[in-house]
Amino acid sequence: MPPSAVIPVLVYPTVREAVDWLCNAFGFIERWEAKGHRAQLLVGSGAVVVVDGESGGSCGAHSVMVRVENIDLHHGRAMLWGARVLSPPADYPYGERQYTAEDPGGHRWTFSQSIADLEPEAWGGVSGPGMTRG
Repeated sequence: MPPSAVIPVLVYPTVREAVDWLCNAFGFIERWEAKGHRAQLLVGSGAVVVVDGESGGSCGAHSVMVRVENIDLHHGRAMLWGARVLSPPADYPYGERQYTAEDPGGHRWTFSQSIADLEPEAWGGVSGPGMTRG
């Protein structure tokens, strides 16, 4: 994950077309792409995730991804405040532990804690020009 604390997740009909357009028109830099259904783009010190609207689930709507230090503690707090949890905390092969919740306004939020530092190729992704190790 890039160091951004908040990352918008935007839905497009076709990920590759969206990535190409955003990179060419707005100067974003592709960091990685995952099998045509998701890509991460760098913009300055921030990032944007582009997802395929056909993927369904939490990818089927615009959302915001937020990095947190302790996902389980964060999830517990959200539950106490009545967040509607769409997917409970789970570990993913791309090195993140995440959960997705909906706020009272119907907005989707995915909270993510990095648990491993992996190259995209290790989980089936493809590194782009913005994928550098620092």
